[in-house]
Amino acid sequence: MGRFDRKKPSLKQQPTVLVICEDTKSGKRYLEDSSQYFRVKVQVEIIHCGKTDPKGIVEAAISRQKNFDNVFCVIDRDTHPNFDEALNLASTANKVKIIVSYPCFEFWLLLHFGHCRKPYTKAGKYSAAELVIKDLCTHACLQNYTKGNVQGLFDLMLNNGFTDARRIAPKVLAEAIASGEMNPSTQLHELFDFFETLSKPQKITPIE
Repeated sequence: MGRFDRKKPSLKQQPTVLVICEDTKSGKRYLEDSSQYFRVKVQVEIIHCGKTDPKGIVEAAISRQKNFDNVFCVIDRDTHPNFDEALNLASTANKVKIIVSYPCFEFWLLLHFGHCRKPYTKAGKYSAAELVIKDLCTHACLQNYTKGNVQGLFDLMLNNGFTDARRIAPKVLAEAIASGEMNPSTQLHELFDFFETLSKPQKITPIE
């Protein structure tokens, strides 16, 4: 190699990532802050695509997947009528991965305080998601939690069980899959695991 020859890069080029979420408040801000926490050195766009139903979000993801290496759709099961259709549609796209919370994003927050497999279903005037939030508000640090009041939520939860939630969530998910009842469970830990992986430089393996 001559004095002025360029040295070949030793690290892999970081992939580009798109995250689309239906929640314009709590979930969106939380995911934005989490990507900053992990210092993800990639292009991560967390956007609200203007369509709050799962099928609309997956369609938006598929239409943009050619511009990214990885695309994630973060959605709530809730009571969306086209949920299964959205999952089937996503399975046809090789770059799109669905990250689901049953029944909602707030269940992930609830796991910061311990293991939970109590199903959440509509009861009286309360939706399943509202019942999760009701339980969430029994914890002192989140007693005033609302979807509109999300400033500093990630930093707050980081000091109130974030590591525990990442440990508990995979166990809850495994139990849900084994029982055939996904309510409640979440896959959000998989997205944070991915962020953490991206934050670590990946060396290029020489071809022999």
